[in-house]
Amino acid sequence: MDDLRAAIDEHLPRVRGDLERLIRIPSVAFPGFDPGPVRESAVATAEILEASGLGAVRILELDGIPPAVFGERPAPDGAPTVLLYAHHDVQPPGDEAEWDSPPFDPTERDGRLYGRGSCDDKAGIAMHQAAVLAHDAAPPVGIKVFVEGEEEVGSPNLDRFLARFREDLAADVIVLADATNWRAGVPGLTTKLRGLVDCEVEVRTLDHAIHSGMYGGPFPDALTTLCRLLATLHDDRGNVAIEGLRSGTTDPLDLTEAELREQAGVLDGVHQIGEGALTERLWTRPSVSVLGIDAPRVREAGNVLVPAARAKVSLRLAAGEEPNVAMAALVGHLEANAPWGARVTVTPGASAWPFAVDARGPIFDAARRAFREGWGTDPVDIGAGGSIPFVKAFADAFPEAAILLVGAEDPDGRAHGANESLLLEDFRKGCLAEAILLRELAG
Repeated sequence: MDDLRAAIDEHLPRVRGDLERLIRIPSVAFPGFDPGPVRESAVATAEILEASGLGAVRILELDGIPPAVFGERPAPDGAPTVLLYAHHDVQPPGDEAEWDSPPFDPTERDGRLYGRGSCDDKAGIAMHQAAVLAHDAAPPVGIKVFVEGEEEVGSPNLDRFLARFREDLAADVIVLADATNWRAGVPGLTTKLRGLVDCEVEVRTLDHAIHSGMYGGPFPDALTTLCRLLATLHDDRGNVAIEGLRSGTTDPLDLTEAELREQAGVLDGVHQIGEGALTERLWTRPSVSVLGIDAPRVREAGNVLVPAARAKVSLRLAAGEEPNVAMAALVGHLEANAPWGARVTVTPGASAWPFAVDARGPIFDAARRAFREGWGTDPVDIGAGGSIPFVKAFADAFPEAAILLVGAEDPDGRAHGANESLLLEDFRKGCLAEAILLRELAG
């Protein structure tokens, strides 16, 4: 593989320059954000793919939907076709005061490239670009590249893209570059994902705000009532208390509590919650979290009993769980546990299917060989606690294709948070592994 190693090293400065170009574009597809940068990002992605030797590069558009990008190179006779996926939209930057450098100004520090989208997922685009360039823009397999424009808002229209452009996107192998690795220097092959349902719950105890001194005591305020309701989501050990949900098991691997606490930034003295191996609690058991509460801010709070309060509740699902069944269980739990006769209204929100793949067979063997050669160590079959809705969409659209879920992230990449970054040495290894993968698949 010396030729591919040399080619990756030769092209990496160009690939990094293109990656930094993409990071500078604030391509947030969330409602309320300017859609202009998302289009600018799609145009830049198309230019990068075309300059890398792909043909038929075009921007794919459906009415009112953030644009995607497609490019391809036909397969040599007898060779399989590989679809390479990434997305060019990013999360909002959040509070820029929490960033050590501006979120859309790519900055290198201590071997990491900082910036929104650096690892999630503009690095995925760059990995695909590097793999194509490493083969002198003439890979030994057919190549199709599909770069989505709305993954960070849940890929709500991906099914429409897959239906409309099905023939364009059909492939024998699908490489989805939007996952994490096991740890710095150790690649991961993601074989299971948790699903998701969420909802908004409103608690109402009064028809208007009242003086907390004059009326406090006989009847509850809505905020206290909401807190008691949310507390019923877990039992005393911290396990999810919603009845009827599935749980699974998984290899505990070598993950330690100390390592996980450091990755997550857990404060000293904060205890674990729940039972089971750490990997089970992360990947194959349900988890429930309160993501936000609508209530008066402390500095604006008057001496009144709050009549109504709302919260957003997120429930992650184990493999095998059906989102509609889990949503019914979540709604039923909240309605059945209303404290003190409070009026509870639950509005269902988003949902995403869990996913698991049987990672056996010649294509997965080829992927493991490529990772071993590119990274210098064996890959680890891992799960992911987060939900990636597009994986199930691709699996349903192309049931005969093998799906490889890989990526450029590492546990300290801080995707979605402040100071998101890409570990550059692991990025180089990931680019090389993907270039080798294309050669392995040709064989």
